[in-house]
Amino acid sequence: MIKFFLMVNKQGQTRLSRYYEHVEINKRTMLEAEVIKNCLSRSKDQCSFIEYKDFKLVYRQYAALFIVVGINETENEMAVYELIHNFVEVLDKYFSRVSELDVSFSVSEMHL
Repeated sequence: MIKFFLMVNKQGQTRLSRYYEHVEINKRTMLEAEVIKNCLSRSKDQCSFIEYKDFKLVYRQYAALFIVVGINETENEMAVYELIHNFVEVLDKYFSRVSELDVSFSVSEMHL
């Protein structure tokens, strides 16, 4: 099961967040900061799957954006990795060329 979906820029700023289970606002901020730090600090040669607390992180980098999905331990990491890619392809078709500005202004209007 997907717990949350984040789009983050290289500076560590969250551009989009969507939670699929209740997390208090102050805990979201701490969670996002830790998740972003874990993903951005990894090299391109490292695996895109990270075990973090009681769930897993699956992430992909597209230019200046990182897309991070938090999943439970029973979810298939490769399926989520492919889901991220398919999501970006849809955004690319919708926006012509996905950029951070497109995401921060337009995706927030979309209902995920």
